[in-house]
Amino acid sequence: TNEAVPCKADPEKQKEFIEKYEQLKVKKAAEDKIFFMDGTHPQHNSMTAYCWIEKGEKKEIPTNTGRKRINLNGAIDAETHEVTIREDDSVNAQSTIKLFDVIEARYAQAQNIYIITDNAPYYRSALVQDYLVFLRIKIEFLPSYSPNLNLIERVWNFFHKKIPYNQFYDTYDKFK
Repeated sequence: TNEAVPCKADPEKQKEFIEKYEQLKVKKAAEDKIFFMDGTHPQHNSMTAYCWIEKGEKKEIPTNTGRKRINLNGAIDAETHEVTIREDDSVNAQSTIKLFDVIEARYAQAQNIYIITDNAPYYRSALVQDYLVFLRIKIEFLPSYSPNLNLIERVWNFFHKKIPYNQFYDTYDKFK
């Protein structure tokens, strides 16, 4: 079978991460949670994609000229697949902290909440790292160039296929 992997991914580091992740699933307490986190930034504009149309037919999709976008930061529970999403003016250290607060409040029964994410600068920022000292959240970082290991990427992929792909929203409010 074919499987797309990022060209800059380090197979050894990915393998090490998978082993570490499997160990985490075994060692965590039953009430503890594991999440995968990342942001997405859908733009208020039509995105043409593959679709079924009659051979020889042409499907036109209007587009907008603006560059307004929605900034979403989300996390998916690796076991239940429940998704927690925040919309903010931007995805940054401050919005990440707000997402952490929502997750902590939502999963009060968990002694530890493990969040696995990519290496975006705002996730590694001193502000976020200092804030984590006071939380039950433990952050783990994926190897560089490893979106294929981040479960939330599958949610964002599905989201993009259902919302902006081959769709036209004449106003930003309708899109939002």
